[in-house]
Amino acid sequence: MDFNLESLEYHSRGRKGKIEVVATKPCATQRDLSLAYTPGVAEPCRRIEKNPEDAFQYTAKGNLVAVVSNGTAVLGLGNIGALAGKPVMEGKGVLFKRFADIDVFDIELKTEDPDEIIRTVQLMEPTFGGINLEDIKAPECFYIEETLKKTCDIPIFHDDQHGTAIISGAALVNACELTNKKIGEVIIVVNGAGAAGIACADLYVLLGAKKENIIMCDSKGVIYKGRTAGMNPYKEKYASDTKARTLKEAMKGADVFCGVSVKDCVTQDMVRSMAKDPIIFAMSNPDPEITYDAAIEARPDAIMATGRSDYPNQVNNVLGFPFIFRGALDVRAKAINDEMKIAASQALANLAKEDVPDSVCKAYGVERISFGKEYIIPKPFDPRVLLWEAPAVAKAAMDTGVAKIELDMDLYKEELEARLGRSQEMMRNVINKAVREPKRVVYPEGEHDKILRAAYIVVQEKIATPILLGRPDVIKKRIQELQLDLNNVEIIDPENCEKFAAYCEEFYKMRQRKGDTMVDVKKVMAQRRFFAPMMVNMGDADGLIAGLTLHYPDTIRPALRIIKKRPEVAKVAGMYMLLFKNKIICCADTTVCINPTAEDLADIAILTAETAKRFDIEPRIAMLSFSNFGSVEHELSLKVKKATELVKQKDPNLVVDGEMQADTAVVPEIIEEDFPFSTLKNGANVLIFPDLASGNIAYKLLMRLGGAEAIGPILMGLQKSVHILQRGCEVNDIVNMTAIGVVEAQENNK
Repeated sequence: MDFNLESLEYHSRGRKGKIEVVATKPCATQRDLSLAYTPGVAEPCRRIEKNPEDAFQYTAKGNLVAVVSNGTAVLGLGNIGALAGKPVMEGKGVLFKRFADIDVFDIELKTEDPDEIIRTVQLMEPTFGGINLEDIKAPECFYIEETLKKTCDIPIFHDDQHGTAIISGAALVNACELTNKKIGEVIIVVNGAGAAGIACADLYVLLGAKKENIIMCDSKGVIYKGRTAGMNPYKEKYASDTKARTLKEAMKGADVFCGVSVKDCVTQDMVRSMAKDPIIFAMSNPDPEITYDAAIEARPDAIMATGRSDYPNQVNNVLGFPFIFRGALDVRAKAINDEMKIAASQALANLAKEDVPDSVCKAYGVERISFGKEYIIPKPFDPRVLLWEAPAVAKAAMDTGVAKIELDMDLYKEELEARLGRSQEMMRNVINKAVREPKRVVYPEGEHDKILRAAYIVVQEKIATPILLGRPDVIKKRIQELQLDLNNVEIIDPENCEKFAAYCEEFYKMRQRKGDTMVDVKKVMAQRRFFAPMMVNMGDADGLIAGLTLHYPDTIRPALRIIKKRPEVAKVAGMYMLLFKNKIICCADTTVCINPTAEDLADIAILTAETAKRFDIEPRIAMLSFSNFGSVEHELSLKVKKATELVKQKDPNLVVDGEMQADTAVVPEIIEEDFPFSTLKNGANVLIFPDLASGNIAYKLLMRLGGAEAIGPILMGLQKSVHILQRGCEVNDIVNMTAIGVVEAQENNK
């Protein structure tokens, strides 16, 4: 599918746009309503009237930021106006929430008058804890921010200026260290004299660079003393006493190039003319001033950074603004000052030198990441950024007197860890594991649009090599209509496949003593839901993903007939992973075993623990019942009690307990108060249900009413990787299940 069409579909499907308002308090009863609105709001209002600081106690102000724009300088699009810029501002809100759990209202202002913007923001100050100015053109943006900082008592931050400056500043500090250059001595060329360029120069000076060592260029060339064309007071500050008049001349002998301008304005010859071990930050987006490959080819000794994610050292503003505002909001800062910006840069620079956890390496599909030329700033998806940058900003605010409250930094870091859970990282880690060793995955429903779209993503992200079953003419026509680049994907029509006879012969061996003739076998094998598992069984595919258009039993039965169970497994079982904001819960059996015995339950528990470990979850297993540790003597509770004992016998190293009720399993306080003898001190993350009815009902209720994202069903116990889709599931679910299947196939190969 064309990327632009995919983007339009993404923004328009379901609830339009990318953000919504969610109530944080219950509003289900008349009493709830009376507390949420009248008359319950009266007392908080009276308290705030007496003490305005109580607004942080009784309202969302302390975690609410306005993203304010007039759309005059939208990245890569220019002056498109306030309304056209709204998708960008909503996107900014998504990033605030995703990375720092900060709520956002996007405010698009239909004016190019800077004084109108200033007055509007001043009037909105009671609503927000901070203001993120966005995509406002220079030089007006400087005047707007400067005025608001003087007149407002909340943090004002123009991210287009300071975001790039802070991230690239961290990169500059580390690049100088790696090249043994002193930041106070390097010659820096800045190309682009708009908001970001001038802010970069300002911050580099704060970090130790000499102003007289900075040469700034704009579209007219070098900004030199005496120049009159295209000048303003902000550019004048960086007018150089130099004979250089062009970017090419300025770059001769320079140590650092900082580009926030336009693509392809730097040539390889310009790069060759730079000093030894040049530092090149080509940050124009989406296309840099010079490509990474071209720069490194010209100067292999260079340290290179861009704004792109497909090359090392991505200068991405998402490393800055969410965490800067997080720290500023949490100390109720009156401003974001220079010291806070320096603290953010230094925190990022320092974090890049730390040992990188395996989880981050896995997320980026590499064995190791370590401080060096290709890693001078942290990765955007490194969860540690929150724990380093926000506290550094908060401390700087407290140290410089702009914080209204003091924090215990140790406790604050614990609060930050609790604020954002790791569950959203889980699938990205799985996908990157898959990318390290992609496998061949067959899709029997290869004619379906969702399968084709998923296959496209799978190819683009290099998760697997798809094999599509179906009529080639139909599949090729749909690929063309969907505008997908799947030209090299293998398409197989079962009946016309050269291996059809061999597959029939193999299936006949399996079924000849079960009443099937060769005629029967050929009819069955012509069905894609049988042909696909036979491909896996015969080694012509490593995994199978099916079930989009069929009922679950109609998909799983062919696989169970053809692919054998693992020798140590009595029964195959199914598991769902439920992703909540702060935790992941594995539930089994939710799809296969209707009425398992105690022995079956023990096997299911061990299989689920094994699967959880595959996804970096250390299992804590609760064997569920309606009884708590013998509180009810009944054959059903005794079955679960026996299963618990069997698990402990089969694998003494597992943390497992039961029989227990569901709330006992997931609420640590109940264990602590009523059952202190239990080994599940911190609550369970693996729930084993006593039968299929309870497991299936529970996971669906948690998904639909509890807000959990369900990943599954994950089939456990077969010798080969087979996974069954939920009927009618979304494209993203198919991609996720493909990644899970690939990871299992990798484990099977081992």
